[in-house]
Amino acid sequence: MRSLPVIAVTVGEPAGIGPDICLRLLDRARQAPFSAHVVVLADRFLLAERAALLQLPVSLRDWDASLPPRAGTLDVLHLPLAVPACAGRLDPANAPQVLALLDRALAGCRSGEFAAMVTAPVHKGVINDAGMRFTGHTEYLAEQTGTPRVVMMLAGGGLRVALLTTHLPLKEVPAAVTAVALEETLRILHREMGRKYGIGRPRILVAGLNPHAGEGGYLGREEIEVIMPVIERLRVDEGMTLLGPLPADTMFSRPVLARGDCVLAMYHDQGLPVLKYASFGHGINVTLGLPIIRTSVDHGTALDRAGRGEADPGSLFVAIEQAIEMARR
Repeated sequence: MRSLPVIAVTVGEPAGIGPDICLRLLDRARQAPFSAHVVVLADRFLLAERAALLQLPVSLRDWDASLPPRAGTLDVLHLPLAVPACAGRLDPANAPQVLALLDRALAGCRSGEFAAMVTAPVHKGVINDAGMRFTGHTEYLAEQTGTPRVVMMLAGGGLRVALLTTHLPLKEVPAAVTAVALEETLRILHREMGRKYGIGRPRILVAGLNPHAGEGGYLGREEIEVIMPVIERLRVDEGMTLLGPLPADTMFSRPVLARGDCVLAMYHDQGLPVLKYASFGHGINVTLGLPIIRTSVDHGTALDRAGRGEADPGSLFVAIEQAIEMARR
């Protein structure tokens, strides 16, 4: 039992479906136990209340690293909420606890207490309403670890799609597509495909920014002035296998995808709609470039489904499975 990796799961926004899907970990454990010791970081009383609301019989145990997993029991590392949480109703008073969950999981990963962290969804708006600037898990964990650049990648449905830019307004994307950003992102993606997926010489499909990858400069010059020079430089100087810049409207066709191991999209809504169409509910988010392993669900807080028994835990299960595999690798 002591050889099992310990995976920390943060419950996320207490008013959302995070508590619901974390409680469903017991269902998964009964059907096919994880090859790890899973501990949920949450307010223990929140989980008990949500279980009662959902009419789920659960046994909760306070986290103790010296104890092996126990069948039918969910281990909980208790971090209290400021005020009781109501399913579907956001309260900025609890935003500090949401970030405290991330901080505690991160500290455990850095100390070696946890092998990886898996995150349930948070609500960016309510955290900002509480007066704390927050653009997402990816950016927050990068800042807290002092990592100058991380890469957000979603995986599922047979696809791996990484992003050059993440949570930016669309009008700010072209200025963010720089040679430095693209070089650093491609290096991280190339390195992490080996570390996390065991692909030592990954083939990376690189999207263009503009329609038809700029149409030879008539629909934009970013491909000519930024993307192509970086691709050619990394091919020659660092031996990377890079294909592109490719028109995004055909890049996700089967013949093109068969030529690569992952895709680099230039912005959030260029790559993720295709991936979520192929895998929604069972895809995951992986943060590349951090000094720790972090995976996440690919969906939001779904406030309208919280406490109703309608939340699908599939993405959480896959996120944990992938975190275990990465930890063992």
